[in-house]
Amino acid sequence: MKKIGFLGAGSWGTALAVLCAGNGHKVTIWSAVKEETNMLREKREHVDRLPGVKLPDSIVIEDDLGKTCEDKDILVFSVASPYIRSAAQLAKPFINKGQIVVNVAKGIEEKSLMTMCEILEDELPLADVTVLSGPSHAEEVSKAVPTTVVVGARTEKTAVFLQDVFMGDNFRVYVSPDIIGIEIGGALKNVIALAAGILEGMGMGDNTKAALMTRGIAEISRLGVEMGGKQESFFGLSGIGDLIVTCTSTHSRNHNCGYLLGKGKTLKEAKQEIRQEIEGVNCARAAMALANKHHVNMPIVEQINAVLFEGKSTEQALSDLILRERVVEYQSLSWK
Repeated sequence: MKKIGFLGAGSWGTALAVLCAGNGHKVTIWSAVKEETNMLREKREHVDRLPGVKLPDSIVIEDDLGKTCEDKDILVFSVASPYIRSAAQLAKPFINKGQIVVNVAKGIEEKSLMTMCEILEDELPLADVTVLSGPSHAEEVSKAVPTTVVVGARTEKTAVFLQDVFMGDNFRVYVSPDIIGIEIGGALKNVIALAAGILEGMGMGDNTKAALMTRGIAEISRLGVEMGGKQESFFGLSGIGDLIVTCTSTHSRNHNCGYLLGKGKTLKEAKQEIRQEIEGVNCARAAMALANKHHVNMPIVEQINAVLFEGKSTEQALSDLILRERVVEYQSLSWK
């Protein structure tokens, strides 16, 4: 039995907490939102995000961040990506050398262009920072629907340790040394999922959506490899796996936001209707900045930014993508 503290009690943090408690671990959950903490303590259920999923009696709901962090084998940062840095700053006084920290948020910080693990390493230099990612909607994990993810860590020892902690009858965990590749795949698929939702909202067919996902993973992998990620990661669970599930599922906030945009709603209207953090919107500008920094061509990301922030119509964005200059599919392939 391991002692695990969760910083963040949204749908994903709560689902993973239920999973870990079911695996026999001692789990504590903390949230900066007082109303959320009270709800979990009184209802033993995240009524807003995971209705019907009851928290085991063994899970402790904690108001005190220090008590949540102290003497824990693992700390899971499950706040939304815009709040990772502030959560790390709050937790820093309680972090000892070698503390295993697991990031489960997906995004890029717009100002610094850092991934979530890079932020955690920046703020918590004593910690052993890792990532857990893959095609894993909280709504399904909390109900023990078979799911597969990957853990990225600096050392094989830490990766295997976390694999043993999270692995369960319906939750399969792979391990990888490619933290940056896992994080870039997880963050940028949200931007492509916005585009997939837009296409669905516009009434486009399966051909169009398949093309988008295929070319989307090509864009993600081009950038990821330039940033030091491994090609294999982008065709694995945290790449194409996470892209597929986020682009096709109604559980996906990013897909649903895109769908509303494709139906003619404004970004403000879409946000008001979804009422949750839409991480693809937060990541879109950062993705474009990274593409420019690393001199990587990312036409889908470029058009999404134009739709979100420049008032471009979804119809014009789609037309501009299709009518771009003709190119070969892969530069690495050539005729003899």
